Amino acid sequence: MATKTAAKTRPAKSAPAFSFDSAALVKKLLAAAPERSREVLVSRFGLGTSADQETLEEIGKRRGITRERVRQIEAAGLEAVRNSKTFTESEAAFAELSAYMHSLGGIIPEDELLGGLAADEKARNRFRFLLVLGSSFFRERETDDFYARWHVDKTTAGHVHDALARLYSSLEDTSVLPEGELMNRFLEELKDVNSAYQTEAILKRWLSLSKTISCNPLSEWGRATCPAIRIKGIRDYAYLVIKRAGKPMHFSEVTKVIGDMFSKKAHVATTHNELIKDNRFVLVGRGLYALAEWGYKPGVVRDVVREVLKKQGPLTKEQVMVEVKKIRYVKDNTILVNLNDRRYFKRQKDGKYIAA
Repeated sequence: MATKTAAKTRPAKSAPAFSFDSAALVKKLLAAAPERSREVLVSRFGLGTSADQETLEEIGKRRGITRERVRQIEAAGLEAVRNSKTFTESEAAFAELSAYMHSLGGIIPEDELLGGLAADEKARNRFRFLLVLGSSFFRERETDDFYARWHVDKTTAGHVHDALARLYSSLEDTSVLPEGELMNRFLEELKDVNSAYQTEAILKRWLSLSKTISCNPLSEWGRATCPAIRIKGIRDYAYLVIKRAGKPMHFSEVTKVIGDMFSKKAHVATTHNELIKDNRFVLVGRGLYALAEWGYKPGVVRDVVREVLKKQGPLTKEQVMVEVKKIRYVKDNTILVNLNDRRYFKRQKDGKYIAA
């Protein structure tokens, strides 16, 4: 049975207007291959009535030959087409395809390239076949660091790969950057690349080649493994919401903003439970949560006051309130009530307080 092996593709926004018809061109090119090779090429690239692409093993099993023999027949068929008069006469079509890829930056993620070339799988298969045939097109396989991609400019592709690797190394494990700052850093790494390529659209396309650099829904960039980038569930959306607000928020408000901002359904109780379980958040008031990275500390107010006095030494009432508010979102009166509890704090003759 045929197996669909094509990579996921992004839907075409609007396919480029080429002067050639891909279906007619592919049909003419296939006709230049020997019958046996033509049948293998049709099966391998999904160029028949079905868009499914068969593996070497599947074709070999159906034909009673080895996987390696199928590969040889496929290679011979491609070579026969490349050596044909039809291929030579199709030079202008391949030049158009090359120019289109240059306009996208010279190196493009495979799914974006194919998705931009055609809206349906059969048409994408035809363009994939043309890319494999053309001598100007080079495919880089998917690796741990990069997605599968095609390029028409080997030098530029090398510079982009190296720039992405350096950019990744410059990022910290848990930090995120605004999009503008990330783009500026990327441009610094791309000094040797043709300035004509240095547009926002192309820079973002090149960034999408990387598996190790990514962005979150707020267009903040960082390492793909960063918790603020790798959005997995409600607690991660809550983190983004509170961080964007820049101040403590009630869990019910966080729930509402998650729905409004990200169109994610979240229940108030679920959001509250997620905030409680995640040490990125600190309960700083009745249902109010802040981010631990802002310096807020967990624990009851008494514990926070004690920690402040142990760290800062004797402080006046006013100084205690200032320091506590730096790490807890709490009313003045609450601090004073705790500070006047003689079981835990002592007021010295100079009016300053110490932990008892």
